[in-house]
Amino acid sequence: MSILVNKDTKLVVQGITGRDGKFHTGKMKAYGTNVVAGVSPGKEGETLDGIPVFNSVAHAVKATGANTSIIFVPAAFAADAILEASEAGIKLVIAISEGVPIQDMIRVTPILKINGTLLIGPNCPGLITPGESLVGILPAMIFKEGNIGFISRSGTLTYEVVNLLSLNDFGQTTCVGIGGDPVAGLYFIDLLEMFENDPDTVAVVLIGEIGGDAEEQAAQFIAEKMTKPVVAFIAGQTAPPGKRMGHAGAIISSGAGTAAEKIAAFNKAGVPVAKEPSEIPVLLRAKLNGQIQ
Repeated sequence: MSILVNKDTKLVVQGITGRDGKFHTGKMKAYGTNVVAGVSPGKEGETLDGIPVFNSVAHAVKATGANTSIIFVPAAFAADAILEASEAGIKLVIAISEGVPIQDMIRVTPILKINGTLLIGPNCPGLITPGESLVGILPAMIFKEGNIGFISRSGTLTYEVVNLLSLNDFGQTTCVGIGGDPVAGLYFIDLLEMFENDPDTVAVVLIGEIGGDAEEQAAQFIAEKMTKPVVAFIAGQTAPPGKRMGHAGAIISSGAGTAAEKIAAFNKAGVPVAKEPSEIPVLLRAKLNGQIQ
C-alpha cells in the first residue's frame, strides 16, 4: 500500500502552461502519474501533451473526476489557487510554490479544515509512491519500491537520504517532502500516523531541522502512539544560535528549536538520530534487527 497518492490518483495541474508547470507535468506523466487535467485561465479547450486544459479547477473536476491538485503558480496567487482547489472538492493539494506569505496561509488553513482538504506545502518538493505516482518535482530515478516511509522538511536532504536508502536496498512506500515554512499543511504527526496505519510500511525515516518544535511534538507522538521503528536526522546541528538555515521555519528563537533539544527529545522517545546522513541506513538496519531499542 501507500499513503496519500497511488495508481488511482487523478491529478490536475494548476499552472500547467507555465514554464515549471509544463516541465514537471511532463516528468510526472512520464513516470506514470495519471495527470487528467490542467488549469490555466483563458486557455480552456487547449491541450498539453494530450492533457485537456480548463479555465478553473471546478471545470476540471467536473470533466475528469480529478481528486488531487498540484500548484505551480506565483506565490502571490498560490493561496487563492489552494482555496480554488479546495472549494472544487479536491481532497489533496500539493503546493510547490515558494515564498507564499504567512498571512495568506493563516487565512487559508481553517478553510481547508472545514472543507476536509489535505495540504502538503507550500514550498515543498511534493511526494511520491514509488512505482505508482509522482506528484511533485522529485527526481524519480532515486526512488525505489519498498517498505520504508519517509518524511522530510528539507528538499535537498530528501534527495540525498532517499538515494542512500535506495542504494542500501531500503525501498520506500511513500516519500513526502513537507517543506519548511512555519505555516504549512500536513506535518510530522499527521504523516507518522498515516504510516503507522499503513500495513506495508515497516519503519519510518524522519528528516527534521532546527527551528520550531515540530520535531519535539513528533518525538512525543512516537513515544506514545508509534509501534513501528523510526530513525531521524536533524539538519543544522552545527548552526550558530539565531542562524536562519534556508527555510522560513528554520530559525531558532529564545533558545527554543535547537538541534540539541530535538535530538534529546528523539533519544528520549527511543528514536536514534544520525550524526550525518550516511549513518541513516546503518541505524535503520540496526533498529529493524532489534540491535537498537
